[in-house]
Amino acid sequence: MFQEGEIVVASLQQADGQRKLRSVLVLKVFHAPYNDIFVCGISSSTQLIISDFDELLLPTDVDYIKSGVLQPSLIRLGFLATIPQSNIQKVIGSVSLERHKRLLRQLCQYFLSSSTL
Repeated sequence: MFQEGEIVVASLQQADGQRKLRSVLVLKVFHAPYNDIFVCGISSSTQLIISDFDELLLPTDVDYIKSGVLQPSLIRLGFLATIPQSNIQKVIGSVSLERHKRLLRQLCQYFLSSSTL
């Protein structure tokens, strides 16, 4: 069973139908009978950041080493997917509880607002 806040490598279907291994952050684990996982993407393309929405994961952050990422990364709240646990290849690390909660709050605030990015 995977834990919320973990960073995992998962097989995700791309727009062209091909599957690609990507690092993703586990935002929420849905329980039986589905046991699917709600995730957001993690990218090394930090220049793609959407200000006041996405979040950078930097070497100066207290949870950077524990995250398991190998370079500064972007947690992309706009890249969302629900995947079966069987798509997950491995766990590489985790973010702090504070960061995980902050990201969930940010996502909820966006869904509840009338603004667009």
